[in-house]
Amino acid sequence: MDGVNLQQLMQLSQQMQSRVTELHERLEGETLTAAAGGGMVEVTADGKGNIKGVKIDPAVVDADEIEMLEDLIVAAASEVQRRARERMENEMRQAAGGIPIPGLANLLG
Repeated sequence: MDGVNLQQLMQLSQQMQSRVTELHERLEGETLTAAAGGGMVEVTADGKGNIKGVKIDPAVVDADEIEMLEDLIVAAASEVQRRARERMENEMRQAAGGIPIPGLANLLG
């Protein structure tokens, strides 16, 4: 590999790092929402999957139904994190220009 090719590779690497940084910032600013129990529990997360809020329909709050409420919260949180992960992976594929790079989505970890 001659110096020109190595230099081009370094430039490409710097461009990819810049894209990843921009994507990181954009995903942190995005908001995703998922619901469980027909909307009784709603969880909001940023584009990276960090949970930012939980809304609970007052009708669900019953001392005898705490276990169901806990299950609904877990279900909604899992779904919003799955959506965020899927969105992040799609964005990373686009940022890579279609170049298959194993573990690329982990760069946003």
